[in-house]
Amino acid sequence: MRVYLFDSNTDRFPQETLMSETTVPAARTAASPVIAESSTARGRRARIALRALQVVLALFYVVASALPKLIAHPSAVEGFDRMGWGSTGMYIIGVLELAGGVALLIPVLQSVAAVALSGLMVGAFVVQLTYFDGENAATPLILIIPLALIAWARRGHNSDLLRVVRRRS
Repeated sequence: MRVYLFDSNTDRFPQETLMSETTVPAARTAASPVIAESSTARGRRARIALRALQVVLALFYVVASALPKLIAHPSAVEGFDRMGWGSTGMYIIGVLELAGGVALLIPVLQSVAAVALSGLMVGAFVVQLTYFDGENAATPLILIIPLALIAWARRGHNSDLLRVVRRRS
């Protein structure tokens, strides 16, 4: 099989290379950008979708999850009393969810926040299984999926965070 390497600078094929029929195309190199970082229209749409997902999750964690705990809504109080954690545990979990939800919107903290919230969701899953007989146990597992996506897609910000932390110490 003949493969012609195209030179985009000169608009011609300067080199001809023979390849066997069994040669597999090279995999994407580590230096090439992932879709969410590319400057193509597809990459732009991926960035917008990822940002929208982060905003939705942040709103969920702040409004639907942390707020009832922080204002001591009767349903939250009942659940934490049933576990034996009382108001202290309720407020601690509420503050952690509030911090994670806000951090999902701060570029340098996005990836770390997604990982931390995933850890919190693992704990919520275990609590649902042990204290509530699996009632609503799927919810934390479902939330881990978009959080993992955010953590992976925004992993480049971890080096920025590390630089900030090293500069301050």
